[in-house]
Amino acid sequence: MKIATYNVNGINGRLAVLLRWLELAEPDVVCLQELKASDASFPEMALRGLGYDAIWHGQARWNGVAILSRVGQIHETRRGLPGATGDEQSRYIEAAVNGVLIAGLYLPNGNPRPGPKFDYKLRWFERLHDHLAGLVSLDAPVVIAGDFNVMPTDLDVYVPERWRDDALFAPEVREAYARLVGQGWTDALRELHPGEHIYTFWKYWRNSFERDAGLRIDHILLNRKAAARLVTAEVDRRPRGWDKTSDHGPVWIELADKARRRRKA
Repeated sequence: MKIATYNVNGINGRLAVLLRWLELAEPDVVCLQELKASDASFPEMALRGLGYDAIWHGQARWNGVAILSRVGQIHETRRGLPGATGDEQSRYIEAAVNGVLIAGLYLPNGNPRPGPKFDYKLRWFERLHDHLAGLVSLDAPVVIAGDFNVMPTDLDVYVPERWRDDALFAPEVREAYARLVGQGWTDALRELHPGEHIYTFWKYWRNSFERDAGLRIDHILLNRKAAARLVTAEVDRRPRGWDKTSDHGPVWIELADKARRRRKA
């Protein structure tokens, strides 16, 4: 089962890129972020044309998340994080697909720091922590995929010293991510690429992609049941080099049908 996460940075404006990538990569399940589209303007029929069913939680001009599947019905289990009444930002969606519980998220950016946007980011992280604490020990594979807007370590930033004051690299945010993973989640990319400079985001200017001056801010977390089935975890850099593309590259994993035996070191 091939599961991907992709911040499309505007689904309708970059629909041609998304459809091209779906045809090329053939993921089974995809979590999308930053739709920047209302529920009514989500391109459901174009995705159905490629064999994907979808659920989505849209928001005009900002945010927005979706889950696509071509391997079975999507059984939605949650839309929005619990813990705050009146939070209208569309940043979390969760569903069961083909025996796997999948959550797609778009964590707040938090800049400028300090300020109300950074405070909201930390509160949202706390709500995420509380909710995922109830999912990590489920007796079924659980996959949390999305744009976390955090670089967990210096290894995830092309020039760390330039990002010390940024909300994506703030000590409080890195600690929140470490505490989340400490619940028992496996960071899929780091599990299979422990020492590599591997990025998922490159700014549009100053030839950032061509220079590989990137950040790793898109993550896929696995509970114990899912981690036992992990075969592959990669970043698909191809779409980032296309015209009119997102500034993110898709991250994808492959899960085996059954738990795999890991060789002892």
